[in-house]
Amino acid sequence: MPTREIEQLRAWIDGCEPGRMVFFGGAGVSTESGIPDFRSPDGLYAQKYGDVPPEEMISRTYFDRHPEQFFSFYFDRMIARDAQPNRAHLKLAQLEQEGTLSAVITQNIDGLHQKAGSRNVLELHGSVLRNYCMGCGRFFSLDGMLALHEAAADGVPRCSDCGRIVKPDVVLYEEGLDNRTVEASVAAIRGADLLVIAGTSLAVYPAAGLIDYFAGSHLAIINLAPTPRDRYADLCVAAKVGEVLGY
Repeated sequence: MPTREIEQLRAWIDGCEPGRMVFFGGAGVSTESGIPDFRSPDGLYAQKYGDVPPEEMISRTYFDRHPEQFFSFYFDRMIARDAQPNRAHLKLAQLEQEGTLSAVITQNIDGLHQKAGSRNVLELHGSVLRNYCMGCGRFFSLDGMLALHEAAADGVPRCSDCGRIVKPDVVLYEEGLDNRTVEASVAAIRGADLLVIAGTSLAVYPAAGLIDYFAGSHLAIINLAPTPRDRYADLCVAAKVGEVLGY
């Protein structure tokens, strides 16, 4: 493990002025909680699930055309009800409580940052914890969504009020990000002096492009594999996120 780089990053965090640190994380933040990432050799995209690639299966076109197959994959591979926050989630919540961290920007949909105690969490890709009827707009919790799924003969959750399909509040391929979440993320990054990016390949746009708004002092990237933005970072740490932040 790159001890010198970790010590440097921890020194930046400990010396950061109140409210001037922002964290931007991806799937690698939750792998230590037992949730697979997407692009690693053991990630979601490397797993076989019938003849349809996972990238296609979680697209809006596939959702609209094949809801039965979509929800079969979704509930089997994208829901982790028993997952618990790991050291990274807990440390970030602590830094927010202490006043150092102003915002967590995440590409994850698992809700583990909030479960750890973080409050200002900007979820770029939505959350499995929120679900809305596509007809009447009724809200369903994850437990409510699972109950609808289990009660349906075809596994497609349908609203108990109007009968329309209930869609998870997650951003599928071909869908745009929520403008208010993006604007809040840009504002947070612009106001940061320390930006820590972790557990993301920085390959998915427009989310990856948010770091272009950073003009602070220190940009650090924690990721096991190199990213296309490493050359712009002041520090790159090739280690697990929890190992770096779990102090």
